[in-house]
Amino acid sequence: MSLIVCAIIVAASVLWMGQRVLAELRAARDEAARARVLAVMQLFSAGIAAARADPRELLTWHPLARAARQLLPGEFASLDAASGGRFPFTDEQVQAAHSQWTADWLAWERMHDGDYKLKATMVEQELSASTGSPLIRAKLEAIEREKLDLYQRRYQEYVRVAKALQALTA
Repeated sequence: MSLIVCAIIVAASVLWMGQRVLAELRAARDEAARARVLAVMQLFSAGIAAARADPRELLTWHPLARAARQLLPGEFASLDAASGGRFPFTDEQVQAAHSQWTADWLAWERMHDGDYKLKATMVEQELSASTGSPLIRAKLEAIEREKLDLYQRRYQEYVRVAKALQALTA
């Protein structure tokens, strides 16, 4: 009888130890998953801040987030649930970045127009005071060319970025 009792005690001890080992393995696995989620969150915190400061940053960070989402679907599901939306960039955030990019363009366009109107007016005054000097007339034409060249370069960038931002939500 004592041999049976000893066998039961040993079996119970082995069972109890097995359960403890399994619990520790689960805890270690859960802790590793939390660490991966925190690492992803830390990685994208810089991208979130950068995209808020400059909408063009989304063109770099959004594809990186898409690739990371494919590699780590469980971690991103946890982050999506915790943040209440698609981590790190929701469609609404991308649309807001596009709106900000457009607003920034319009502000630049107004400033650009005002700056060059002032430059042209100053040269036109010189021109009227000089009774039509060819040098001052050439200076006025150079200002107009510079205004147009700068506008065209900036507009090309605006269109390129605006289209790329729109494509992120497609």
